[in-house]
Amino acid sequence: MSNLNRRKFIQLSGGFGLSALTSLKSVAATSATSPKLGVALVGLGGYSEGLLAPALNLTNHCELRGIVTGSPAKIPSWQKRYGLLDKNIYSYDNMHELANNPDIDIVYVVVPTSLHLKYCEIAANAGKHVWCEKPMALNTQQCQRIIDVCQKNKVKLSIGYRMQHEPNTRRFMQFKNTQPYGKFTKLVAQAGYGGNGLAANNWRMQKAMGGGAMYDMGVYPLNGCRFMTGQEPIAVTARHEKSHPKIFTEVDETTYFTLEFPEGLIAECATSVVKSFSQLQMDCSDGWYALRPMSNYTGVTGYTSDEQLFPAIKQIQQTIQMDNDALAINGQGKLLVPGEEGLRDIHVVAAVFESAAKKQRILL
Repeated sequence: MSNLNRRKFIQLSGGFGLSALTSLKSVAATSATSPKLGVALVGLGGYSEGLLAPALNLTNHCELRGIVTGSPAKIPSWQKRYGLLDKNIYSYDNMHELANNPDIDIVYVVVPTSLHLKYCEIAANAGKHVWCEKPMALNTQQCQRIIDVCQKNKVKLSIGYRMQHEPNTRRFMQFKNTQPYGKFTKLVAQAGYGGNGLAANNWRMQKAMGGGAMYDMGVYPLNGCRFMTGQEPIAVTARHEKSHPKIFTEVDETTYFTLEFPEGLIAECATSVVKSFSQLQMDCSDGWYALRPMSNYTGVTGYTSDEQLFPAIKQIQQTIQMDNDALAINGQGKLLVPGEEGLRDIHVVAAVFESAAKKQRILL
Protein backbone atom coordinates (compact mmCIF):
# COMPACT_ATOMS: atom_id res chain seq x y z
CA MET A 1 0.00 0.00 0.00
CA SER A 2 1.40 3.40 -0.96
CA ASN A 3 1.83 6.15 1.62
CA LEU A 4 -1.04 8.05 0.00
CA ASN A 5 -3.35 5.05 0.11
CA ARG A 6 -2.30 4.21 3.65
CA ARG A 7 -3.06 7.77 4.78
CA LYS A 8 -6.44 7.69 3.10
CA PHE A 9 -7.25 4.27 4.52
CA ILE A 10 -6.57 5.55 8.04
CA GLN A 11 -8.80 8.56 7.36
CA LEU A 12 -11.48 6.31 5.91
CA SER A 13 -11.55 3.63 8.56
CA GLY A 14 -10.01 4.89 11.79
CA GLY A 15 -12.70 7.19 13.13
CA PHE A 16 -15.52 4.95 11.96
CA GLY A 17 -14.05 1.87 13.58
CA LEU A 18 -13.66 3.63 16.91
CA SER A 19 -17.16 5.04 16.84
CA ALA A 20 -18.59 1.68 15.83
CA LEU A 21 -16.80 -0.04 18.71
CA THR A 22 -17.99 2.59 21.15
CA SER A 23 -21.52 2.22 19.81
CA LEU A 24 -21.45 -1.55 20.26
CA LYS A 25 -20.29 -1.19 23.87
CA SER A 26 -23.04 1.37 24.49
CA VAL A 27 -25.66 -0.90 22.95
CA ALA A 28 -24.56 -3.84 25.08
CA ALA A 29 -24.60 -1.78 28.26
CA THR A 30 -27.94 -0.15 27.52
CA SER A 31 -29.72 -3.35 26.54
CA ALA A 32 -28.79 -4.83 29.91
CA THR A 33 -30.32 -1.97 31.89
CA SER A 34 -33.18 -0.46 29.85
CA PRO A 35 -36.49 -2.16 29.04
CA LYS A 36 -37.55 -2.31 25.43
CA LEU A 37 -39.88 0.41 24.19
CA GLY A 38 -43.21 -0.70 22.75
CA VAL A 39 -43.94 0.21 19.12
CA ALA A 40 -47.32 0.32 17.38
CA LEU A 41 -47.33 0.27 13.59
CA VAL A 42 -49.99 2.45 11.97
CA GLY A 43 -50.76 0.94 8.57
CA LEU A 44 -50.09 -2.69 7.68
CA GLY A 45 -49.09 -2.35 4.03
CA GLY A 46 -46.16 -3.98 2.32
CA TYR A 47 -43.46 -1.95 4.09
CA SER A 48 -44.80 -2.71 7.56
CA GLU A 49 -45.48 -6.36 6.79
CA GLY A 50 -42.35 -7.14 4.81
CA LEU A 51 -39.70 -5.03 6.55
CA LEU A 52 -40.63 -3.07 9.67
CA ALA A 53 -42.34 -5.87 11.59
CA PRO A 54 -39.60 -8.44 10.83
CA ALA A 55 -36.96 -5.83 11.70
CA LEU A 56 -38.64 -5.20 15.05
CA ASN A 57 -38.16 -8.90 15.82
CA LEU A 58 -34.41 -8.25 15.78
CA THR A 59 -34.18 -4.93 17.63
CA ASN A 60 -32.48 -4.64 21.02
CA HIS A 61 -34.21 -1.51 22.32
CA CYS A 62 -37.77 -1.64 21.02
CA GLU A 63 -40.32 -4.25 20.01
CA LEU A 64 -43.61 -4.57 18.17
CA ARG A 65 -46.47 -4.49 20.68
CA GLY A 66 -49.40 -3.05 18.78
CA ILE A 67 -50.99 -2.30 15.42
CA VAL A 68 -53.46 0.21 14.02
CA THR A 69 -55.30 -0.97 10.92
CA GLY A 70 -58.42 -0.40 8.89
CA SER A 71 -58.40 -4.03 7.71
CA PRO A 72 -59.84 -6.34 10.41
CA ALA A 73 -59.06 -9.39 8.27
CA LYS A 74 -55.34 -8.78 8.80
CA ILE A 75 -55.53 -8.85 12.58
CA PRO A 76 -55.55 -12.65 13.25
CA SER A 77 -52.41 -13.34 11.22
CA TRP A 78 -50.54 -10.44 12.81
CA GLN A 79 -51.53 -11.55 16.30
CA LYS A 80 -50.48 -15.13 15.61
CA ARG A 81 -47.15 -14.13 14.07
CA TYR A 82 -46.15 -11.51 16.65
CA GLY A 83 -48.08 -12.49 19.77
CA LEU A 84 -49.96 -9.19 19.95
CA LEU A 85 -52.43 -8.75 22.78
CA ASP A 86 -56.05 -7.92 22.05
CA LYS A 87 -55.78 -4.70 24.05
CA ASN A 88 -53.01 -3.48 21.74
CA ILE A 89 -55.05 -3.75 18.54
CA TYR A 90 -56.59 -0.51 17.27
CA SER A 91 -58.56 0.80 14.33
CA TYR A 92 -58.04 4.23 12.83
CA ASP A 93 -61.24 5.34 14.57
CA ASN A 94 -60.13 4.47 18.11
CA MET A 95 -56.41 5.09 17.71
CA HIS A 96 -56.67 8.06 20.09
CA GLU A 97 -57.24 5.55 22.91
CA LEU A 98 -53.52 4.76 22.76
CA ALA A 99 -53.29 7.54 25.33
CA ASN A 100 -54.50 5.04 27.95
CA ASN A 101 -52.12 2.23 26.97
CA PRO A 102 -48.75 2.14 28.76
CA ASP A 103 -47.62 -0.81 26.60
CA ILE A 104 -47.14 1.55 23.65
CA ASP A 105 -44.34 4.13 23.81
CA ILE A 106 -43.88 4.86 20.09
CA VAL A 107 -46.22 5.10 17.14
CA TYR A 108 -44.70 4.49 13.69
CA VAL A 109 -46.89 6.11 11.02
CA VAL A 110 -46.65 4.07 7.80
CA VAL A 111 -49.67 5.23 5.80
CA PRO A 112 -49.85 7.16 2.49
CA THR A 113 -48.07 10.51 2.64
CA SER A 114 -51.24 12.57 2.57
CA LEU A 115 -52.32 10.93 5.85
CA HIS A 116 -49.09 11.44 7.78
CA LEU A 117 -50.24 14.68 9.39
CA LYS A 118 -53.54 13.24 10.63
CA TYR A 119 -52.07 10.19 12.33
CA CYS A 120 -48.93 11.90 13.60
CA GLU A 121 -51.22 14.41 15.34
CA ILE A 122 -53.32 11.66 16.89
CA ALA A 123 -50.20 9.83 18.09
CA ALA A 124 -48.59 12.94 19.56
CA ASN A 125 -51.80 14.05 21.25
CA ALA A 126 -51.96 10.59 22.81
CA GLY A 127 -48.57 11.30 24.37
CA LYS A 128 -46.65 8.83 22.22
CA HIS A 129 -43.31 9.41 20.51
CA VAL A 130 -43.74 9.63 16.74
CA TRP A 131 -41.82 7.92 13.97
CA CYS A 132 -43.06 9.19 10.62
CA GLU A 133 -42.20 7.44 7.39
CA LYS A 134 -40.65 9.51 4.61
CA PRO A 135 -41.53 11.74 2.85
CA MET A 136 -42.71 13.62 5.90
CA ALA A 137 -45.84 15.23 4.41
CA LEU A 138 -47.31 16.85 1.31
CA ASN A 139 -46.04 20.36 2.03
CA THR A 140 -44.01 22.37 4.51
CA GLN A 141 -47.10 23.62 6.32
CA GLN A 142 -48.07 20.05 7.18
CA CYS A 143 -44.49 19.28 8.20
CA GLN A 144 -44.47 22.23 10.57
CA ARG A 145 -47.77 21.17 12.11
CA ILE A 146 -46.32 17.73 12.84
CA ILE A 147 -43.27 19.32 14.45
CA ASP A 148 -45.44 21.69 16.49
CA VAL A 149 -47.81 19.03 17.83
CA CYS A 150 -44.88 16.84 18.90
CA GLN A 151 -43.22 19.76 20.66
CA LYS A 152 -46.49 20.73 22.33
CA ASN A 153 -46.91 17.22 23.73
CA LYS A 154 -43.20 16.90 24.59
CA VAL A 155 -42.70 13.75 22.51
CA LYS A 156 -39.83 13.01 20.17
CA LEU A 157 -40.29 13.01 16.41
CA SER A 158 -38.12 11.12 13.95
CA ILE A 159 -38.49 10.78 10.17
CA GLY A 160 -37.87 7.37 8.60
CA TYR A 161 -34.76 8.17 6.57
CA ARG A 162 -33.14 4.78 7.11
CA MET A 163 -30.17 5.73 4.90
CA GLN A 164 -28.99 8.23 7.52
CA HIS A 165 -28.59 5.22 9.83
CA GLU A 166 -26.96 2.89 7.27
CA PRO A 167 -23.27 2.39 8.24
CA ASN A 168 -21.61 2.87 4.84
CA THR A 169 -23.70 5.98 4.22
CA ARG A 170 -22.71 7.34 7.61
CA ARG A 171 -19.06 6.45 6.96
CA PHE A 172 -18.99 8.50 3.77
CA MET A 173 -20.95 11.32 5.40
CA GLN A 174 -17.98 11.87 7.72
CA PHE A 175 -15.75 12.64 4.74
CA LYS A 176 -17.24 16.12 4.43
CA ASN A 177 -15.17 16.92 7.51
CA THR A 178 -12.00 14.89 6.89
CA GLN A 179 -11.89 15.43 3.07
CA PRO A 180 -9.67 12.41 2.29
CA TYR A 181 -10.24 13.03 -1.44
CA GLY A 182 -10.20 16.81 -1.31
CA LYS A 183 -13.05 19.26 -1.76
CA PHE A 184 -16.28 18.40 -3.53
CA THR A 185 -16.38 19.25 -7.23
CA LYS A 186 -19.65 17.54 -8.28
CA LEU A 187 -22.29 15.12 -7.02
CA VAL A 188 -24.39 12.61 -8.92
CA ALA A 189 -27.39 11.14 -7.11
CA GLN A 190 -30.01 8.82 -8.58
CA ALA A 191 -32.75 6.66 -7.09
CA GLY A 192 -35.40 4.84 -9.06
CA TYR A 193 -36.94 1.47 -9.81
CA GLY A 194 -38.13 0.00 -13.07
CA GLY A 195 -41.77 -0.67 -13.90
CA ASN A 196 -44.80 0.40 -15.85
CA GLY A 197 -46.82 2.04 -13.13
CA LEU A 198 -49.51 0.72 -10.82
CA ALA A 199 -53.29 0.56 -10.96
CA ALA A 200 -54.96 3.95 -11.17
CA ASN A 201 -56.58 3.48 -7.75
CA ASN A 202 -53.22 2.85 -6.04
CA TRP A 203 -52.30 5.81 -3.85
CA ARG A 204 -48.84 6.03 -5.43
CA MET A 205 -50.54 6.99 -8.71
CA GLN A 206 -52.62 9.77 -7.15
CA LYS A 207 -51.34 13.32 -6.75
CA ALA A 208 -53.60 14.12 -3.80
CA MET A 209 -52.23 11.15 -1.87
CA GLY A 210 -48.57 12.08 -2.40
CA GLY A 211 -47.84 9.68 -5.22
CA GLY A 212 -45.25 9.93 -7.97
CA ALA A 213 -41.51 9.52 -8.34
CA MET A 214 -40.36 12.70 -6.62
CA TYR A 215 -42.20 12.07 -3.37
CA ASP A 216 -41.59 8.32 -3.36
CA MET A 217 -37.95 8.09 -4.50
CA GLY A 218 -36.76 11.64 -5.16
CA VAL A 219 -36.17 12.34 -1.50
CA TYR A 220 -33.34 9.77 -1.56
CA PRO A 221 -31.01 11.70 -3.90
CA LEU A 222 -32.18 15.00 -2.41
CA ASN A 223 -31.57 14.01 1.19
CA GLY A 224 -28.44 12.10 0.23
CA CYS A 225 -26.82 15.21 -1.27
CA ARG A 226 -27.74 17.31 1.74
CA PHE A 227 -26.50 14.63 4.12
CA MET A 228 -23.19 14.06 2.36
CA THR A 229 -22.29 17.73 1.95
CA GLY A 230 -23.76 19.08 5.17
CA GLN A 231 -25.00 21.97 3.04
CA GLU A 232 -28.39 23.30 1.97
CA PRO A 233 -29.12 23.87 -1.73
CA ILE A 234 -29.65 27.47 -2.80
CA ALA A 235 -31.40 26.85 -6.15
CA VAL A 236 -32.95 24.06 -8.20
CA THR A 237 -33.72 23.46 -11.87
CA ALA A 238 -35.99 20.52 -12.74
CA ARG A 239 -37.82 18.78 -15.55
CA HIS A 240 -40.17 15.83 -15.87
CA GLU A 241 -39.91 13.05 -18.44
CA LYS A 242 -42.92 10.92 -19.28
CA SER A 243 -42.86 7.70 -21.31
CA HIS A 244 -46.21 6.34 -20.10
CA PRO A 245 -48.57 9.33 -20.43
CA LYS A 246 -51.73 7.21 -20.50
CA ILE A 247 -50.81 5.54 -17.21
CA PHE A 248 -49.20 8.39 -15.29
CA THR A 249 -52.01 10.87 -15.70
CA GLU A 250 -51.60 12.64 -12.33
CA VAL A 251 -48.07 12.08 -11.04
CA ASP A 252 -44.50 12.27 -12.30
CA GLU A 253 -42.84 9.06 -13.44
CA THR A 254 -39.29 10.37 -13.97
CA THR A 255 -37.88 13.66 -12.71
CA TYR A 256 -34.43 15.17 -13.24
CA PHE A 257 -33.29 18.00 -10.99
CA THR A 258 -30.10 19.95 -10.51
CA LEU A 259 -29.30 21.23 -7.04
CA GLU A 260 -27.02 24.24 -6.67
CA PHE A 261 -25.07 24.49 -3.43
CA PRO A 262 -22.92 27.37 -2.16
CA GLU A 263 -19.53 28.01 -3.80
CA GLY A 264 -20.68 26.63 -7.15
CA LEU A 265 -21.12 22.97 -6.17
CA ILE A 266 -23.64 21.17 -8.41
CA ALA A 267 -25.55 17.95 -7.77
CA GLU A 268 -27.12 16.23 -10.78
CA CYS A 269 -30.07 14.22 -9.48
CA ALA A 270 -32.65 11.88 -10.97
CA THR A 271 -35.56 9.82 -9.73
CA SER A 272 -37.98 7.46 -11.42
CA VAL A 273 -40.56 4.74 -10.95
CA VAL A 274 -40.06 3.36 -14.46
CA LYS A 275 -36.24 3.43 -14.69
CA SER A 276 -33.83 1.56 -12.43
CA PHE A 277 -30.83 3.42 -11.02
CA SER A 278 -29.36 3.81 -7.57
CA GLN A 279 -26.12 5.61 -6.85
CA LEU A 280 -24.63 8.53 -4.98
CA GLN A 281 -21.17 9.61 -6.19
CA MET A 282 -19.11 12.41 -4.70
CA ASP A 283 -16.48 13.70 -7.12
CA CYS A 284 -13.67 15.55 -5.39
CA SER A 285 -10.48 17.39 -6.31
CA ASP A 286 -8.29 14.35 -5.52
CA GLY A 287 -10.59 11.42 -6.32
CA TRP A 288 -14.09 10.20 -5.68
CA TYR A 289 -16.21 7.92 -3.50
CA ALA A 290 -19.60 6.41 -4.16
CA LEU A 291 -22.44 4.30 -2.85
CA ARG A 292 -23.75 1.75 -5.35
CA PRO A 293 -26.56 0.98 -4.81
CA MET A 294 -27.50 3.99 -2.73
CA SER A 295 -31.18 3.61 -1.80
CA ASN A 296 -31.82 -0.13 -1.83
CA TYR A 297 -32.95 -2.04 1.24
CA THR A 298 -29.91 -4.30 0.92
CA GLY A 299 -26.51 -4.28 -0.78
CA VAL A 300 -25.46 -0.67 -0.11
CA THR A 301 -21.75 -0.84 -0.91
CA GLY A 302 -19.05 1.83 -0.72
CA TYR A 303 -16.40 2.33 -3.41
CA THR A 304 -13.52 4.79 -3.72
CA SER A 305 -11.23 5.94 -6.52
CA ASP A 306 -8.21 4.32 -4.81
CA GLU A 307 -9.95 0.94 -4.77
CA GLN A 308 -11.18 0.86 -1.20
CA LEU A 309 -14.26 -1.36 -0.85
CA PHE A 310 -16.76 -1.23 1.99
CA PRO A 311 -19.08 -4.24 1.73
CA ALA A 312 -22.78 -4.04 2.43
CA ILE A 313 -23.89 -4.78 5.96
CA LYS A 314 -25.64 -8.04 6.78
CA GLN A 315 -28.10 -6.48 9.23
CA ILE A 316 -31.54 -5.21 8.28
CA GLN A 317 -31.25 -1.44 7.82
CA GLN A 318 -34.58 -0.81 9.51
CA THR A 319 -33.42 -2.64 12.64
CA ILE A 320 -30.49 -0.25 12.99
CA GLN A 321 -32.76 2.73 12.30
CA MET A 322 -35.34 1.82 14.93
CA ASP A 323 -32.76 0.86 17.55
CA ASN A 324 -30.99 4.19 17.07
CA ASP A 325 -34.26 6.07 17.42
CA ALA A 326 -35.23 4.06 20.52
CA LEU A 327 -31.86 4.80 22.10
CA ALA A 328 -32.39 8.51 21.46
CA ILE A 329 -35.77 8.37 23.17
CA ASN A 330 -34.09 6.70 26.15
CA GLY A 331 -31.49 9.47 26.26
CA GLN A 332 -28.75 7.19 24.95
CA GLY A 333 -27.68 9.17 21.89
CA LYS A 334 -28.70 11.85 19.47
CA LEU A 335 -31.89 11.77 17.43
CA LEU A 336 -30.36 11.44 13.96
CA VAL A 337 -33.29 12.52 11.77
CA PRO A 338 -35.58 15.05 13.51
CA GLY A 339 -38.65 16.54 11.91
CA GLU A 340 -36.75 19.56 10.61
CA GLU A 341 -34.91 17.23 8.22
CA GLY A 342 -38.14 16.14 6.62
CA LEU A 343 -39.39 19.72 6.40
CA ARG A 344 -36.25 20.92 4.60
CA ASP A 345 -36.60 18.20 1.99
CA ILE A 346 -40.25 18.98 1.33
CA HIS A 347 -39.32 22.64 0.86
CA VAL A 348 -37.01 21.57 -1.97
CA VAL A 349 -39.52 19.07 -3.38
CA ALA A 350 -42.03 21.90 -3.79
CA ALA A 351 -39.39 23.93 -5.65
CA VAL A 352 -38.67 20.96 -7.94
CA PHE A 353 -42.29 20.85 -9.04
CA GLU A 354 -42.42 24.63 -9.41
CA SER A 355 -39.28 24.62 -11.55
CA ALA A 356 -40.56 21.85 -13.81
CA ALA A 357 -43.92 23.58 -14.23
CA LYS A 358 -42.45 27.02 -14.97
CA LYS A 359 -39.41 25.65 -16.86
CA GLN A 360 -37.11 27.92 -14.92
CA ARG A 361 -34.54 27.96 -12.15
CA ILE A 362 -36.03 28.44 -8.68
CA LEU A 363 -34.17 30.07 -5.82
CA LEU A 364 -34.57 28.38 -2.46
